[in-house]
Parts: sequence; structure tokens; C-alpha cells
Amino acid sequence: MSGVVKKVSDVAFKASKTIDWEGMAKMIVTDEAKKEFSSLRRAFEEVNSTLQTKFSQEPEPIDWEYYRKGLGSRIVDSYKEYYDSVEIPKFVDTTTPKYKPKFDELLVELKEAEQKSLKESERLEKEIADVQELKKKLSTMTADEYFEKHPELKKKFDDEIRNDYWGY
Repeated sequence: MSGVVKKVSDVAFKASKTIDWEGMAKMIVTDEAKKEFSSLRRAFEEVNSTLQTKFSQEPEPIDWEYYRKGLGSRIVDSYKEYYDSVEIPKFVDTTTPKYKPKFDELLVELKEAEQKSLKESERLEKEIADVQELKKKLSTMTADEYFEKHPELKKKFDDEIRNDYWGY
């Protein structure tokens, strides 16, 4: 049994090392969410600490000779026989193999979505920079300078003037 518990505590310990708590904390905006996140982290660390200290240690072996001296060998041998006959079933993970392919597929989708998001963020940052630059220049910009950056609008206005269309 202690081997299974030790494995669980090892997994929990490794998981705690791979969690980027600071990175996640930076993404949280509201005060309420920050409080909830803080309590989640505290609870996780509490459980992880318990797993590391309480369940990761091997139990002390039973000193059968000590009990033989006090109780007699017949009763102690009987208990030892029962103790040795107890078999704790090994945990067989049947769930992970079912969901591992789907999880791997979702990871691939996540990476693709992340790349798309980064490209879109880059495009939006460029657009924001262009708008801010335009905002600075707008008060001193001439119509020719504006139409130089937006030739499609120049064509539209030229067509409206040529067709004697003044918007009413």
C-alpha cells in the first residue's frame, strides 16, 4: 500500500513543481478572483504538504520478536500469517489510456490556437500603433497625406464628386 501512496505523493510533488502560480496570478484581474486563487493555492499546498509528510514515508516494519516475547509465539505467528496474507490490490489505470489521445489532440489544438492568437495579437498591436500614429498626425495632416494612406477612400470620394453625389 505504501508504494501506491508514495507514488501518489511523488506525482503531487511533481505537479506542484510544474504549476506556474505566478504566471496564473498575473492573469487574474478582479480582487474576488485573486482571493479565490489565493485560497486555491493555499489548499493545494496544504494537501501537497500532507501527502509529502504523512503518506510518503514507509511504515516502520513490525518487530515480531518483541511481540513474541510478550504474547507468545503461537498468537504472534497467527497474526503474522494473517498480516502476510493480506494483499493490497495494485491500482490499474484504465482511464488514462482512454482519454490520453483526446488530451493529446486537445494539446495540438491548443498550440494551434495559441499561434493564431499570437498572430492576431501582433496584428492588433500593429493596428493600434497605426491608429495612435494617425491620431497624433490627424490635426496637422492634409487630405492628400490621408488619401495617400487610404487610396480606396480617395477613389470613392473622386467617384462621388465625378457623379455629382454629395451624400443627400
